[in-house]
Amino acid sequence: MRGRAMVMALVVGLATAACAGGGGDGTKSTSQGGDDGTPKLTITPANGSGNARPDAGVSITAAGGTLSQVAVKLKGLDVPGKLSPDKTSWRSTWTLVPGGRYQVSATAASPKGKSTTATAAFRTVKDTAATKINNVVPSANETVGTGMPIFIQFTKPVPEKARAAVERAVEISSTTPTEGAWRWLAPGESFNGLPSLVFRPREPWKPRQKVSVTVHYAGLKIGDKVFGDKDVTRKFRIGDSHTVTINSKTHRLVAKKNGRTVRSWPVSLGEGGEVVNGVDRLLTTSGVHLTMDRSRMERMISPGKKKGDPGYYDEQIPWATRISNSGEYIHQGMSQAYCLGRQNCSHGCVRSPADDAQWLYNWAYRGDMVTITGTARSLEWWNGWGYWQMPFSKWMQGGVLKQPVTTTPLT
Repeated sequence: MRGRAMVMALVVGLATAACAGGGGDGTKSTSQGGDDGTPKLTITPANGSGNARPDAGVSITAAGGTLSQVAVKLKGLDVPGKLSPDKTSWRSTWTLVPGGRYQVSATAASPKGKSTTATAAFRTVKDTAATKINNVVPSANETVGTGMPIFIQFTKPVPEKARAAVERAVEISSTTPTEGAWRWLAPGESFNGLPSLVFRPREPWKPRQKVSVTVHYAGLKIGDKVFGDKDVTRKFRIGDSHTVTINSKTHRLVAKKNGRTVRSWPVSLGEGGEVVNGVDRLLTTSGVHLTMDRSRMERMISPGKKKGDPGYYDEQIPWATRISNSGEYIHQGMSQAYCLGRQNCSHGCVRSPADDAQWLYNWAYRGDMVTITGTARSLEWWNGWGYWQMPFSKWMQGGVLKQPVTTTPLT
């Protein structure tokens, strides 16, 4: 479904219209009236068109009168649109579904009370682009943390010339209006290798609210003669505010819910000492991380090493909550328990007592903010979901429109 009915009254049934300038190229119009003081109604695309352009939408104009009734239908459902302030024109809000069969009816009245009703039926072209929406994150009905970004992920990179239209076609609503901005990620910047358009709020989401995202992708012009295939809608919730702070110097983790400390425990972070290409990959990264996913039992293998090499390990680690793409987790410590709360002994993860690691595993949402301080290695903005590492003004420059977006109120 491509939206709710417009506010205007809907016409039941379609009358026969006289056509002027009807054609098969999808750019011509159907007109009726204009004689004996009756208003002239014009509908574009023309009645009978078999290959109307989805990106052109539907437009209805009235000359010599104002529109009193408009109905645009696809499979019996109302197509949303907007009436001009002077009520002389109506235009569909979003692009049209490729291969869709549309029915249009409109009535206009003159100041002297004379009226005209016009109808049209047409079909849009079927050709869709190979670039499709692979997924939208968060998952449907998921409860997420206040730092959670919104990902629109594609099967292939969206062509540069189509990106502005895609940004404009995303409709975000939330219980509390929230300002944010879009940024395009190349496959190498994406946490899972899929080219993505990502929304990040300027400030963390207000807790305990609902969010709805609809990508009006159907009918967007993606290539010269191909169009987006279908719309995608995702609804999810922002949960309580969960924040985690970890201090490498004090070796302590503090978890808060809605600003109140609910648990604290001793930890051990990365000891460092293994520099590859200028990066000490055994150091835990400092910065604002987001919880990404979790694993009841995570297999961890030393990167770049084979069995027998110094420092090689291949272990099954319980209660692992992932916070970056560089192998960082908050997990149960399996050895060197004496390090917890005293010194940094890990390979870069945040080791925790078993009960505490299990508690976090069950408590955390995806998108909870985890702030780590005190190490000599900084989290890169593209490492996992490290987007809060980038100033919002710079984040916004990664979009084509380069401007903030405020979510509409969700009722």
